Amino acid sequence: MSSDDESPAEISGPTVPRMILGNRLRRFREGAAISPDRAGWEIRASRSKISRMENGRVGFKERDVTDLLDLYGITDSETRQSLTSLARQANAPGWWTRYGDIMTDWFEEYLGLETAASVIRTFELQFVNGLFQTEAYARAVTLLGNGSAPAEDIDRRVSLRLKRQDLLGGPNPPQVWTVVDEGALRRPVGGRAVMRSQLEQLIEVAALRHVTIQVVPFSRGGHAAAGGSFTVLRFSDPDVPDVVYIEQLTSALYLDKREDVDHYLEVMNHLSTEALPPAQTARFLAEIIKEM
Repeated sequence: MSSDDESPAEISGPTVPRMILGNRLRRFREGAAISPDRAGWEIRASRSKISRMENGRVGFKERDVTDLLDLYGITDSETRQSLTSLARQANAPGWWTRYGDIMTDWFEEYLGLETAASVIRTFELQFVNGLFQTEAYARAVTLLGNGSAPAEDIDRRVSLRLKRQDLLGGPNPPQVWTVVDEGALRRPVGGRAVMRSQLEQLIEVAALRHVTIQVVPFSRGGHAAAGGSFTVLRFSDPDVPDVVYIEQLTSALYLDKREDVDHYLEVMNHLSTEALPPAQTARFLAEIIKEM
């Protein structure tokens, strides 16, 4: 479905509306042969503000949108109404804003992308994907990086992790395809009992029609993604480019240049080929459970 046809109720959260609106404003500006400096002057803003708007990194004032459309010569009433509607959606709070006191800006951006994605492909080197974690496992992972945090903060961080999983049970869930290194399944995060329950949940989740889980076993030797975990997000709207998300200790990288995305997709395709097929993965998980 194109963004022209989407109503406010069909776009989840503000992130993708910002990206769609920014992309369209950039196309209109370039089509009118107007410089970012000139556009910034029109709305009493800087060139960098125009860049952030066009990249979908900030919210939008409806007045700024209408002023820019006037400048770009966009007079069609349906187009203008569609874009002002997107501007309102772009300023609406996402469900994750209630966790703003415990969440970094760079992870907040990821949640917006994850919530709106139609396809999520991930490689996990150290931990089970957050969309599949049990509460006990999520708590153990959270404590690893926040051991000195107050108990209430830990509870809220765990709640945030589990809230993300509402995606999988929603009316229009994304296709989630995860490749996980065997090491992440052998590492007893939280202890053996916690890990057994986590592996059992992985088997259950893998049975969902929109979830694919594959394991790269140690027997395969080294692989193309030995450098670390990453996620590739794809969206149904053609105005929103694929995004690669790479989480670091204190920040994250968001890559949307075509050559970068293509490189990571190639790596992901290699991993999927090297990994056990889904049916064998389920049997492999069951074997690991028996060994614990």
